[in-house]
Amino acid sequence: MTSFAEACGVHDAPRARACERLLARVAAEGIERVRIGWCDLHGVLRGKTLMVDALPGALASGITLVSTVMLKDTSDRTAFKVFDGSLPTQMPGFGFANNLVLLPDPESFRVLPWAPRTGWLRAQPWFDDATPVAIDTRRVLQAAVQRLATQGLALRCGLEVEFHIYRIDDPRLDPQQAAWPGEPPAVSMIHPGYNLLAEAWADLADEALAIVQRTAQGLQLPLRSLEVELGPSQVEAVFDVTDALSAADQMVLFRNGVRQALRRSGYHASFVCRPPFPNVMASGWHLHQSLVDLAGGDNRMRRDTPAPGSTDRDAARTLSPLGEHYLAGLLAHARGMAVFCTPTINGFGRFRPNALAPMSVLWGRDNRGAMLRVLGRCGDAATRIENRIGEPMANPYLYIASQIHAGLDGVQRRLAAPPATDAPYAGTATALPTSLEEALEALAADDHLRAAFGEPMVRCLDRVKRSECERHAQAEDKDEWQRREYFSRF
Repeated sequence: MTSFAEACGVHDAPRARACERLLARVAAEGIERVRIGWCDLHGVLRGKTLMVDALPGALASGITLVSTVMLKDTSDRTAFKVFDGSLPTQMPGFGFANNLVLLPDPESFRVLPWAPRTGWLRAQPWFDDATPVAIDTRRVLQAAVQRLATQGLALRCGLEVEFHIYRIDDPRLDPQQAAWPGEPPAVSMIHPGYNLLAEAWADLADEALAIVQRTAQGLQLPLRSLEVELGPSQVEAVFDVTDALSAADQMVLFRNGVRQALRRSGYHASFVCRPPFPNVMASGWHLHQSLVDLAGGDNRMRRDTPAPGSTDRDAARTLSPLGEHYLAGLLAHARGMAVFCTPTINGFGRFRPNALAPMSVLWGRDNRGAMLRVLGRCGDAATRIENRIGEPMANPYLYIASQIHAGLDGVQRRLAAPPATDAPYAGTATALPTSLEEALEALAADDHLRAAFGEPMVRCLDRVKRSECERHAQAEDKDEWQRREYFSRF
């Protein structure tokens, strides 16, 4: 009899051997339960926890998942009307809260360092007829990576992620006060801020940072450094460079892992761009990226010598022609990609003058005020482009996929980059969207990105995000809305 995994076309001899190794390891290490995790539209892991006896069946046949979890906004409200009969037309394969099937990847197994005798497996959703769910965000990135591969290219990414850690003073779990969404915990700071990279503040935050370190390394993530950022209770994690899909997988694991591990020790970690406190400093997610040769791994953005006649304001001073075209593509689609990089109402509060965050569609050479920061010099194997418009709540798969689709369009059309900026806050260039609504409209106007992501994905994102905007507009207390909507759970 053909198993569901075989019907999906993913079960072959190597996967069968991987399943055997996994089951043997689970038995040898005394694992008692395994979480089957899937990344939702908002970059949050959802899934079910299986007892080990159920694991062999899940590897062969998957586990069911209610389809509405793919259609929820940041409050966990379903943004589509699933019972009025129109959903299958809007979103083929979905309807009446039907079941999807999560199929685990045996190669993704981790032992969770904060949860005794608990393992974890990444899974992806399928329809019950064994066809893939196209709006699964990891599949969206896989498709983008494949587009690059047809050009003999791959994307390498390095992550710099700012976030906040607070000590929990009151978890506020009184059932008499339950609401949807619930009140976030009452918290205090782990360091007072406004002393960038101060060793004394790092020592003050050492207990929490040690939990972050052990969690990241226990999950086999390539953590490079932990740093004290400028804002009160703000920190940053920096990761070594890896391929695009692995980088996205790692970001999902990192965010979800550190929040869980810190919570167990009495801390509240938040990847919200601007936590709901006075004098807070906004957090960004800076995405370093370079195109490399798929076969040999050589950096294809690197230039060995400056282009004849070029100046420091020319991309050709540092970047190869391929690198310049990619840079120009990112600029050409900057407004359309913004909703993938900054997908929340909260995140757009970061784009302010002289705040080390961009406001306009510009690039600069080692310029932290520009949207795109070009780093490296001629002959430097680490030549790269840093995108600075991302917020740490962004779905990693959609964020990175937007870079590939935008940059590759520049490569294929051989676009030329404009001169570098030396005045990123002058206000004379095309402005980035200043709200989530404006970002959604910019995506609607970007035919290339809409086609690259596919209409089902764009339709789902648009409906879910407009639900978020509509509820925010109706809220009497906008600050209270953001505390519950974002800070309590992200």
